[in-house]
Parts: sequence; structure tokens; C-alpha cells
Amino acid sequence: MSTAAERLRVIKGHLGNGKVDPNQGEKRFRFSLKSHPLLTEADRVFYEENGYVVVRNLLPHDLLDKWSQRFRDICDGRVDKGRITLMKDLSLSKTGVTGERLYNKIQDFMWDEVLYEFISYPKVCDIVECFTGPNMNAMHTMLINKPPDAGSETSRHPLHQDLHYFPFRPADRIVCAWTAMEKVTRDNGCLVVLPGTHRGLLLPHDYPSWENGVNKMYHGIVGYDGHNRMHLPMEKGDTVFFHPILVHGSGANRTKGFRKAISCHYASSECHYIDVNGTTQQSIAEEVEGIAKKRGIALEIQDLWKYRSRLVRGVEVNL
Repeated sequence: MSTAAERLRVIKGHLGNGKVDPNQGEKRFRFSLKSHPLLTEADRVFYEENGYVVVRNLLPHDLLDKWSQRFRDICDGRVDKGRITLMKDLSLSKTGVTGERLYNKIQDFMWDEVLYEFISYPKVCDIVECFTGPNMNAMHTMLINKPPDAGSETSRHPLHQDLHYFPFRPADRIVCAWTAMEKVTRDNGCLVVLPGTHRGLLLPHDYPSWENGVNKMYHGIVGYDGHNRMHLPMEKGDTVFFHPILVHGSGANRTKGFRKAISCHYASSECHYIDVNGTTQQSIAEEVEGIAKKRGIALEIQDLWKYRSRLVRGVEVNL
């Protein structure tokens, strides 16, 4: 939906006459805490029903171009990557390409002085605060460089729930901000979401059995058919905010260009860590701890997330 008015028309279709019971007040809202000029009450109702909301033209193009250049500089080794993790596409890593053409993603850029500008961008944080409250941490950051698919469809991302990766709760005080750094279409692999699935439970995840393999950490929901998908084409600078239990993924990039997006998961610093042993998240915790150990970092999953997080607004409480 491109405007609040358009979103309100959809909401009215869901609710019948579109009228709000004045006696319900804020009790109507489970998934957000307050409204804002950039996140109206109509937007909040849409998020309540669907688990996501798109805010159009939120980020200026000159900043997006600056961050895109920073990504290229990191991939080409022109600047120190610091704590950033560079991730390679499974298919492209076998072709001998280098730099931007090799890496499909960078993670953990919250300590990079240039890319932190996205995380702390005032308009983004003002909207995030409507979901997390005034004390917020950046927990997980990615700049996704979906490459032209090599024919193996490894550029796809299986349907998943982000909470699968997160050992902290409550889920309702976590939100992702995902910004298109260029025009995003079905052809170059836009996001797909399953509206309303944020009201469900965290489901078991594993690597899908795809013929040509799957990229590292690209887990998908076990046995999920993904009916009722909604594609989210976006213009450069558009930003979608979504709940960590919302089922989503993305298709293959069938164009000759890259599809860049930049994202950050924020959580209220009042969230708390949980013990994932004996849950569906135990396997991902063991995988992440194993990768960290190979890199010389012997920490449990909760401590690894503490190492990765950064306070953005307010005060530290638990995270």
C-alpha cells in the first residue's frame, strides 16, 4: 500500500464498516505501542492484521547510494571490514568471481561508522520505537546483495520466520526494518510474505532439500507449502517493517543486475534471553556456536547475541 489512505481502505475491507470502537482504545493493539506521523493508527491496524506495513520513500536516495558504495568498498577490501561477516553465494563462489559479485550478504555492520547511519536514521528509529518502546537495541544487521541467479536458484531464500534465529523475547517487542536500496520486483526477487502468520507460533526450521543446495544459514520452515503468498514490490527508499514470526522469504533474481536491500532487526532492550535447549531453536544455536568456535570465539548463543548487539536509543536494560 503506497499511502495511509490506501491502507485504511484495505483495513476497512477487513473490519467491515471501518469504524473504531472508542471504548477499545489502545487495547486493540497487541503488536505496537503507539502511533506517529510516520506510522498512523491506520498503519497500526494494518500491522495488527497482517504483521507488516510498508512506508513509502522513507530513506533518501543519496544515503542509499552512499551505503551501496560502502558495501562495495568492504567487499573489495578498500576499507577495514572490522566485525562484519561477509557471506558468499553457494553457486557464485564456484565461478571465480570476486568483490561485489561474490558476496550475497554482509552481516553485523552495526559498528561500521557509515552503515550505522541506516540503523540510527531518525525516521526509521521513530517508527521502530512505536513497536519496541524508547529503549532499543540493534540486534541483527544485513546488507543483502541478491545476485543474478546462476541457474541453480540458490539466490532464493526459503520461507522462514526470523524469530528462529533469536534467543530473546518477547517476540512482539522485536521488529525488522527492511529498505529497498533499488527498485525491487518479482523479477529480481522481491520479498514475499504470508499476511497474518505473525499471530501463529514459531515453527521448526531446517535446510531445505533443494537440488542445487542452499546458502549457509538459509533455513526454511519444515514441510511448509507457503500458500497465500503476498509479493512486495518496492521502490528505492521504501521500507517494510515486519514482525519476527511473520512467515516470509524471497524468490530468485532472474535479472542480470543485483538486488540490494539493507535491514536491521531491533529489539526492546527490556527483552530477555531465553534457554533454547530442548526447543526447535536448539539446532540453530548449536550451529551458530559451532561456527563461532571455528573462528576462535567459544561463547554460548546468548552471549554471542550480546556481543553482536548495540544500543541505538534509550538505555540498556537486559540486552
